[in-house]
Amino acid sequence: MGRKVTVATCSLNQWALDFDGNLQRILTSIEVAKSRGAKYRLGPELEVSGYGCADHFYESDTLLHSLQVLKKLLESPVTQDIICDVGMPIMHHNVRYNCRVVFLHRRILLIRPKMQMANYGNYRELRWFSPWSRSRQVEEYFLPRMIQEVTGQETVPFGDCVLSTKDTCIGSEMCAELWNPRSPHIDMSLDGVEIFTNSSASHHELRKADQRVSLVKSATTKSGGIYLYANQRGCDGDRLYYDGCCMVAINGDIVAQGAQFSLDDVEVVTATLDLEDVRSYRGELCQPHLEHDVKSCRRVKVDFSLSSGDDVFLPTHQPITWQFHTPEEEISLGPACWLWDYLRRSGQAGFLLPLSGGVDSSSTACIVHSMCVLVCQAVQDGNVQVLRDVRRVVGDEAYCPQRPKELCGRVFTTCYMASENSSEGTRGRAKDLAAQIGSAHLNINIDLAVKGMLGVFSMVTGKLPQFRASGGSVRENLALQNVQARIRMVLAYLFAQLSLWARGKPGGLLVLGSANVDESLTGYFTKYDCSSADVNPIGGISKTDLKSFLLYCVDQFQLPALTGIVAAPPTAELEPLTDGQVSQTDEADMGMTYSELSVIGRLRKISKCGPYSMFCKLIHMWKEAFSPSEVAQKVKHFFRMYSVNRHKMTTVTPSYHAESYSPDDNRFDLRPFLYNTRWTWQFRCIDNEVSQVEGNAQHQ
Repeated sequence: MGRKVTVATCSLNQWALDFDGNLQRILTSIEVAKSRGAKYRLGPELEVSGYGCADHFYESDTLLHSLQVLKKLLESPVTQDIICDVGMPIMHHNVRYNCRVVFLHRRILLIRPKMQMANYGNYRELRWFSPWSRSRQVEEYFLPRMIQEVTGQETVPFGDCVLSTKDTCIGSEMCAELWNPRSPHIDMSLDGVEIFTNSSASHHELRKADQRVSLVKSATTKSGGIYLYANQRGCDGDRLYYDGCCMVAINGDIVAQGAQFSLDDVEVVTATLDLEDVRSYRGELCQPHLEHDVKSCRRVKVDFSLSSGDDVFLPTHQPITWQFHTPEEEISLGPACWLWDYLRRSGQAGFLLPLSGGVDSSSTACIVHSMCVLVCQAVQDGNVQVLRDVRRVVGDEAYCPQRPKELCGRVFTTCYMASENSSEGTRGRAKDLAAQIGSAHLNINIDLAVKGMLGVFSMVTGKLPQFRASGGSVRENLALQNVQARIRMVLAYLFAQLSLWARGKPGGLLVLGSANVDESLTGYFTKYDCSSADVNPIGGISKTDLKSFLLYCVDQFQLPALTGIVAAPPTAELEPLTDGQVSQTDEADMGMTYSELSVIGRLRKISKCGPYSMFCKLIHMWKEAFSPSEVAQKVKHFFRMYSVNRHKMTTVTPSYHAESYSPDDNRFDLRPFLYNTRWTWQFRCIDNEVSQVEGNAQHQ
């Protein structure tokens, strides 16, 4: 009958400017798709160049090398007898576009430029690309000579058009276009397009996957059709982790699901579906002829069928229930995959982490342990690429990891940096956790280095600062804390460079940071202390989520040491102990709890609240716990801390982006770092409201 089609979509772990690797992964995905009977293969956004090229998109080299890769794809026998849909940058009339290039049998069928750009949050597409703003309009694109030599074509259609095969009609939309209130698939479906494709570079954020799945399901619930979603996977050179989730849907149901977190560089998802199901669905729900203002899509006719002539006995894919990860699982898997990409592509031999025995550094340690679990599982599953990468990282071509704990000992070094202000409790918790995960653990005493630094200061000035507990001023007390923290950073880098050398092994280590998103929000860390590192896997995760994550790890990874770590009060241990006990806690220093900070962070970034509007919201949200004057005090205190310390975010360690209220100054949160920290006008507005509320209360 010729009505069943087999289509393929994929998640690829592409790398910005890695044209050799990107080409090979694209070819592998096409080969797998063909082996499963697919006649259409969809890949991720900008898969040829890598999505994260950023200002490299300005360079003519990036455009040239992308065309050279396209030439290789067109020439390859692998790409024959299947419609290939690849993403790459194209310049047309001296304007750069983010495009889909669709080809078959060494001929380009069409080039479809992106029409609605992602230009918010982590994305700056309008910096490098222009949107195609001419709806339903197509121009002739003159192919470069190198492509003409392969295809025999001088020009190809460029613009907003769809593909019309012998048996169906296929239309493209790209990433942000699905999220846009005027998504192209609406008009396309009303004009008879039956298969929609979406190539994306969509990053992971905690609790975000369900939004993506809901959008894909909704796209075909409203007007029927088949929807293919492809996505980038992995770290392609920045703070983002692209989390796959390629999928196929029909008439509002997901029928095929790819993995959200995986170490596989290439994942192909195929589905066989019946076009008559789309037509029957639309026959009842949709009557496009009643829509008078719908413009017809420009169709590019293709002498090719996605279906075969005799497919009666070909089974079709049935609806499935999407299996979502919990936030704790997401923290365990996402940053772990990101760290593995970073390690294997950095040329380094492992990680070094200053392990304090607190929640933050312990969370980072558990993420590295989770990475080792994933690597061992991938090797056991026969992933040749992962095994090859492991051997290169450890410098042993015969090595094959057997257990996560044993691999951890090879690639992970932890160190407890003790001072006279450190407690036995934190030292013991760090030692126990290191033993349970298997890291190579060092005990380092920093007192000699601290005394040396203070000795230099005393020799020059004739003065020796004292802690507050010994009669020193606030300035002296803070300076003495900071010198300890900064010496830990210097020692971390020294041991990262030389600890393997001291053990007779090759290579250096990447230093891991462990400041959480809430500490970054208030600037509750020392600039250039041991929060300064090469990468930070928890820099976009809240303290509340990290505690839940550690409790999850207790059972998931059999790490009982974490129970005591979660129960202990968070402390920097930079001030003298009182009778051997910690006298300083993080929440006391910050003047608010971590859970309060999470609420404030979301209001500041997601709800776009300044001091006054934040106060107006919090007096209702916190009315059971705090009076209006207490809420005002907390809001003022936060904005003072935030604005005084905002400069620290200009030097913050690159962090895994996991939270939508991240204060990362370098990519995500574009706000000043020099403020009038008194906020006179804003705080006066708050005070006026407090006076009015309290005055009304007195008269009642």
